[in-house]
Amino acid sequence: MRILTAADFAGVVSAPGIVVVDFRSSASGSSRAFTALLDAAAARHPDLVFTAVDTRAEEALAAELGVRSAPTLRVYRDGVLVFAEPGWMPADSVDLLIATVRALDMPAVIAQYPEPL
Repeated sequence: MRILTAADFAGVVSAPGIVVVDFRSSASGSSRAFTALLDAAAARHPDLVFTAVDTRAEEALAAELGVRSAPTLRVYRDGVLVFAEPGWMPADSVDLLIATVRALDMPAVIAQYPEPL
């Protein structure tokens, strides 16, 4: 799993495809457990990009994005944030989330939620 910093975050999440970002803290037991779950999901979904942000090392980035707790999961598709929720979820919910993101009609999503001016 690639670790992102403030310097490379925007470039990675704006790329085509699905990018899963785990905002984590090594001090959090639930973050460590969720990391293992996402590592397994990455093995099941090798066509997705799984990344992580260390919230302690990247406090400014986490604050800028409104991440207040670890773990927090954010999913981008084709550069568009399509999911953002704090807390961890079970493996079957992660797989359901991935299936849902894969099935999105991105032109419709972009038309419904255009970038702010």
